Amino acid sequence: MTQEEVKALNVNLIVDARGTACPGPLLAVKKAIGDIESGEIMEVLSSDEGTKHDIPRWCDKMEHEFIGILEEDSYTRLFLKKA
Repeated sequence: MTQEEVKALNVNLIVDARGTACPGPLLAVKKAIGDIESGEIMEVLSSDEGTKHDIPRWCDKMEHEFIGILEEDSYTRLFLKKA
């Protein structure tokens, strides 16, 4: 998926984990995944560098679809689709 396609996604839930260190963002995602339905999209906002690796690996393990990453000035936006 291109960056433009990722930017245009209709997000169902935003999890703002900025300011939390590892494993905070991943724990926030694990807690919030129950708040969306299968096929819905979650956006995760994180300022922790490890999140760029943790979320895609967790998605793979849990069979969710990792969609992509967008870099902002001081944080990262990660997108996933619930299995």
